[in-house]
Amino acid sequence: MLNYEVDPDLLAARVPRGTVLETWHGHALVSVVGFRFVDVRVLGVAVPGHRDFDEVNLRFYVRRPVGNGEWRRGVVFIKEIVPRRLIAAVARWLYHEPYIRLPMRHEIDARAIAMRGAFSIRYEWKHGGRWHAISGHARGAPTEFGPGSEAEFITEHYWGYTVLSAGRTNEYQVDHPTWQVWRLSDARLDGDMEPLYGPGLADALRVPPRSAFLAEGSAVSVFGGRELSIAELEWTAA
Repeated sequence: MLNYEVDPDLLAARVPRGTVLETWHGHALVSVVGFRFVDVRVLGVAVPGHRDFDEVNLRFYVRRPVGNGEWRRGVVFIKEIVPRRLIAAVARWLYHEPYIRLPMRHEIDARAIAMRGAFSIRYEWKHGGRWHAISGHARGAPTEFGPGSEAEFITEHYWGYTVLSAGRTNEYQVDHPTWQVWRLSDARLDGDMEPLYGPGLADALRVPPRSAFLAEGSAVSVFGGRELSIAELEWTAA
């Protein structure tokens, strides 16, 4: 998870109706996230050849009021890259998310991770005739993050929000246990991001990330989505 500070104006038009941009201590953040799906099942069914695959996404953070002073903290995906067309098509159909298919590959030294040694991790995708990558180095065992930390802010969002069309918003829940994390050193985002994300976001991603983490991962459940009602969309912030 490579995290970058951006001008909130770059995200304003992407914030789904019914939510507000969530910042960390006043900083608007986007994250480039690379990870492995393992033993994926859709409605309990595993599809041969589509159970294990990579994903790289660009996301930012929002929240939605649900009454009694409580908020649901969620993410909005700007782009999600996977290596197979069927995966992208099913994800667009089920969750209305901005998935695209590109060739992908990864480098993960599972033995070094298990031995708590020094290791590197790298996810790559091919776009515009060249390979782009997200990478970093870590060592030792993952640790728990503190309450109120930036790592907590980045990892502890359990809802997804998607713009269906003008003025319409889809909401779905994601469930997983709290992850321990490594801090990544020499974290890098290599390649030309402008064709995928546009000039404004690409400029923000050209600088070194303000922080970088690697989460240990776990079993994850993604629940079916629903469209927010008019009443949920028209709340008025105090």
